[in-house]
Amino acid sequence: MSVVDPAALHPVHPAGSPAAARRARLEASQHPVLAGPSTSAVAIGGAEDSVDGGDELACVTLANPYLRIDVAPQLGGGLTRFDWRSGGVLEPVFRRCERVSARTDPNDLACYPLLPYSNRIGGGHFRFGGRDVEVPCNRASEPLPIHGDGWLAHWTIDSIERERVRLVLDRSRGVPYAYRAVLAYALDGATLSVTLEVENAGRDALPFGLGLHPFLARDAATELSAPASGLWLSGDDWLPVRHVPAPPAWQFGVAYPLPGQLVNHAFSGWSGRAAVVWPRRRLSLVVSANTDYYVLYTPPHADFFCFEPVDHPINAMNLAGGGDAHGMTVLARGERLARRFEFTVEQMDVRASAGVHRARRWTGAAPDVRAGRATKGARGR
Repeated sequence: MSVVDPAALHPVHPAGSPAAARRARLEASQHPVLAGPSTSAVAIGGAEDSVDGGDELACVTLANPYLRIDVAPQLGGGLTRFDWRSGGVLEPVFRRCERVSARTDPNDLACYPLLPYSNRIGGGHFRFGGRDVEVPCNRASEPLPIHGDGWLAHWTIDSIERERVRLVLDRSRGVPYAYRAVLAYALDGATLSVTLEVENAGRDALPFGLGLHPFLARDAATELSAPASGLWLSGDDWLPVRHVPAPPAWQFGVAYPLPGQLVNHAFSGWSGRAAVVWPRRRLSLVVSANTDYYVLYTPPHADFFCFEPVDHPINAMNLAGGGDAHGMTVLARGERLARRFEFTVEQMDVRASAGVHRARRWTGAAPDVRAGRATKGARGR
């Protein structure tokens, strides 16, 4: 993949056009600019086409002196990597997708957007505005619809600048959710900003919700600080059953080692700010979002965990009071909802790294948060 100065690309053609791909390849071959420690650059080389006509897909790469991200428009607009540049070496902040192809499972990506709702919908339906709304299943391995359809769609590139890219998605003929969406990634120093916006293009008003699904790198010492006041107990189908105060082991009020047991729950009463600490790498990540909930997923023995900032809990539409009573936003035709997420990486000095262990590691039994039974099993994502 060649790296080119995006200023040479104007006017910006729609990503799906053959002219755009041809122009990108031509510019890449004639004006290569290698992204180094003092260079901001975007790599394209025909992001909408297979590499060499094969199964691999090219990605849009944004890089600056601190960060690098690779964006895969065809794969739900998701990220295949988000790295921190440390002494000339790229260290993963999100778990990397090792092979990007047309057949890549979205759950192998580094991150993807959640829209027009997050997580599962119980029974594949809900009632709103005096009518029954049926939501079809969207994954062969899932008995319930999950995460909406934005993460499974082919987004197109609307514009590219030196440190940002804007993707668009037209689902105006979708059922029951007809919408248009914008997904924008931007680098600003050591911060990655992600903006997600949705517009109701349907005839009827519906509850909408947004979120982001990053897979963060994890080692045995990874810690999380994400204060939350409560969480939703779940049943065997991972749908919420009852809301309770967060147990002490899972309050994450200070930097706290991730549990060794499985956690797979929606947390409420979040301030919109969290921190992930990798003491062994002397690295930290500050996460901020204008949302009140997050979903935490910690599969045992995995090299990743998921911290998903979302604006509503799982199955919000079917909870008492409906989705709009639990963080979702009712949009009439033409109305829009936007959420912003920021990820700021910081290199810690040795003294700060040694001081992050402020809470002891949880070594007891897992809290009983499965509606009357012990936490166990794996999550189908």
